[in-house]
Amino acid sequence: MIEIAKPSDTPRFSGILAHPSSFPSPYGIGDFGPGAYEFIDYLAGAGQKLWQLLPLGPTGFGDSPYQSFSSFAGQTLFISPDLLVEDDLLSEEDLAKPPVWNLSKVNYGSVIVYKNGLYHLAFQNFEKKASKAFIEEFQAFCKESAYWLDDYAFFMAAKDENGGRLWLEWEDELRVPTPESRKKWTKILGESIRYYQFLQFLFFRQWKSLKAYANKKDIRIIGDIPIFVSLDSVDVWANKELYQLDTKGYPLAVAGVPPDYFSAVGQLWGNPLYDWAAHKKQGYRWWISRIRSQLQLVDILRIDHFRGFCAYWAVPYGEKTAVNGKWMDGPGADLFLSIEKALGKNLPIIAEDLGIITEDVEALRDQFDFPGMRVLQFAFDDPNDNVMMPHNHIENCVCYTGTHDNDTAKGWYYTASRPAQKKAREYMNTGAADIAWAFIRTALSSVAKYTVIPLQDIMSLGSDARMNYPGRSTGNWSWRYTSSQLDKDWQAYLKELTILYHR
Repeated sequence: MIEIAKPSDTPRFSGILAHPSSFPSPYGIGDFGPGAYEFIDYLAGAGQKLWQLLPLGPTGFGDSPYQSFSSFAGQTLFISPDLLVEDDLLSEEDLAKPPVWNLSKVNYGSVIVYKNGLYHLAFQNFEKKASKAFIEEFQAFCKESAYWLDDYAFFMAAKDENGGRLWLEWEDELRVPTPESRKKWTKILGESIRYYQFLQFLFFRQWKSLKAYANKKDIRIIGDIPIFVSLDSVDVWANKELYQLDTKGYPLAVAGVPPDYFSAVGQLWGNPLYDWAAHKKQGYRWWISRIRSQLQLVDILRIDHFRGFCAYWAVPYGEKTAVNGKWMDGPGADLFLSIEKALGKNLPIIAEDLGIITEDVEALRDQFDFPGMRVLQFAFDDPNDNVMMPHNHIENCVCYTGTHDNDTAKGWYYTASRPAQKKAREYMNTGAADIAWAFIRTALSSVAKYTVIPLQDIMSLGSDARMNYPGRSTGNWSWRYTSSQLDKDWQAYLKELTILYHR
């Protein structure tokens, strides 16, 4: 007798992937102002319960959220000038004549110059006329964040003092500061240090309000962190003993991935590699602090390149591609057992388990009951049956139409091979014109507990709306949309599908 399986009692959720940089704003880049609240209202109106974004850290060369100056600090470009007016830190006149921006792309160079001008003015106004309560709020933030903020603000002030150069090129007193030289330079850089503390205060203040607004509308936020950190970061500068560096501070080897779907020569990320023995000796203190701080910012945390905890691809420093690397053992379960001991079990973590996934990676993921990822584009690229195919999904996973590293669904279809196009059409019973929404319907109908859809797919946009081209060092992370693109018909249809598939 065939036993009929009962529907799962596990709640099912769906949501949209959109980074704050993409939001509408008159200031050249999306921020935590009106455009962000409009987006959350759109999510709620579409019946969505999840908002996924990319890492929120301050970006450096290449503008990548995955190459940040700090694992703890926030991207100050997301500070809303409109909200600074509400706080009496800027005036309407200060914002009266912004530059003419490209509404569909971020020009980071111009935006940085413009916004830093506004932020310096806001800082001057704060120093001159802030209320006692406002000052006390700032001081409380500095005190509770001192464990990361003191190093970050000093590092950024020192970077400015050195013309923005990589910290390895600084003078010795700043590159490897002693307690005496740190005290000396803290006095010299005092105003700049306070400025960077002030910017972080504004970032976290505005983000806290935005997150509270989303949570009030029953929307949970999925954050994201890269497994590795940037060489040009306070993380490495302040914790050199935790990385595989030579005596001068240069990496012995750097991170990447071997040749794969995205690149025939692999991806050479260039991040310094952890000295996992040193982390273990400290009880994984830095990692525990990192996860704790991120889970105070978001509700769920996606960890990029999860397979690196089992084994990571180490490429000798100086190589031009990632081809000549080798696999090295990561910390495995030992790290997550230590994190659980400090923060508790059942951590709300999503494991990015894409790429070359071995049995030990699956075992590590499943040991801690972390949901993995399924990406529909990969299902149809492969001519064979595979784990990405919807009929092979498991409940404890997140189904994506595509990620920030993929083309849009529409863009994928028109650049895919004929066999892949045919497989997608036949599997989803659709024509080319409806391909993006066919992907969305298929993802929502998956047995996966979570479904996340890039906003570009909701809008049925092509390759020109792609967020990132892996392996390309420039021209990424710049896509923006306008308020008029938040179509009410798409919103209503998404809500209908969400109800239909019990999400």
